[in-house]
Amino acid sequence: MNNFTFYAPTKIVFGKGTENQVGALVASQNCKKVLLHYGSASVKKTGLLDRVKKSLDDSAVSYVELGGVVPNPRLSLVRKGIELCKKEGVDFLLAVGGGSVIDSAKAIGYGCANDFDVWDIFEKKNQPKACLPIGVVLTIAAAGSEMSNSAVITNEDGWKKRGSNSDTCRPRFAIMNPELTMTLPEYQTMCGATDILMHTMERYFTSNGNMELTDAIAEALMRTVIKNAEILLKTPADYNARAEIMWASSLSHNDLTGLGNGGNDFASHRLEHELGGMFDVAHGAGLAAIWGTWARYVCKDCLTRFKKFAIQVWGIPDSGSDEEIALKGIESMEDFYRRIKMPTNLRELGVTPTDEQIAELARKCAIATGGKVGSAKVLYEDDMKKIFEAAR
Repeated sequence: MNNFTFYAPTKIVFGKGTENQVGALVASQNCKKVLLHYGSASVKKTGLLDRVKKSLDDSAVSYVELGGVVPNPRLSLVRKGIELCKKEGVDFLLAVGGGSVIDSAKAIGYGCANDFDVWDIFEKKNQPKACLPIGVVLTIAAAGSEMSNSAVITNEDGWKKRGSNSDTCRPRFAIMNPELTMTLPEYQTMCGATDILMHTMERYFTSNGNMELTDAIAEALMRTVIKNAEILLKTPADYNARAEIMWASSLSHNDLTGLGNGGNDFASHRLEHELGGMFDVAHGAGLAAIWGTWARYVCKDCLTRFKKFAIQVWGIPDSGSDEEIALKGIESMEDFYRRIKMPTNLRELGVTPTDEQIAELARKCAIATGGKVGSAKVLYEDDMKKIFEAAR
């Protein structure tokens, strides 16, 4: 078992109707003015935005609005938000939406609280010293940004998708009502389930050690998401299945599922970031499209973990060689992706990169990762290129 530090300061308010508590929760932060940040018209169409505004009004909370966040959130809107917050004297950010909205709010918070350009944080040229406080009303179970220290932003200049990690951006509170996810299209729900699984697997597949309790938590979380994603394919309005997946979203990315095991691979995420930057694909779908190829490429270097994954998550019998068992686990994961209508290669994702684009994807990924990435197996630019090529 490796040493670790666990920090999860976010207050979770979970259950039906909890969005009506948002005004009181924001007021308890003793803020003067709030930026109400959200994405598409769906929060208006469902009436959620009106309920949030009423709750803020009832608690005498002053606010300004900024909508327009899109998947793979854009730096240009972040800059607009920073300018608006400084002009209006905003001292608290309220993100109403999913991971893209939360990440956009985090970036705005960075830009307002630090005296250098916000993109420097995502390019690793500077470390954030602070972030404006953030609250969340979650509408999509996927990114886990409501409890994580992570944010990912896309810069339209060069279409670079970059992430940053800092405890300064962890939200003060997150309101999580599973009912709010019932209006999501099936594709978004399944992209979310994929992202949750990937956040867990990125920590699980490591060659650096293990902690039995952490492994058991991670394995139970993966089994739970797999089971309930398939329930939601048949019964999208199943509250209990929505609740299980929503809670798994937070636990998968607040670092709990990697404590003590020396994990933190995140190679699949970094590879997908380049796909998202170049082709603007849905994050969860991009992860599913790259994962099987990555898994086969690194499997022999992390055979013990892949064998354990096959047995504990998929119930593969412990008979045959370790490699045979491990490969059956990978195949089971890909079969699951197909059942929930996720792609298992770039062609199914709708992306057909040229040889030149493959080389550019690998080059950008190597630059973004400082030349190497991975815990299951350390990948360099040539490895990244081979994975992209094999995933076509």
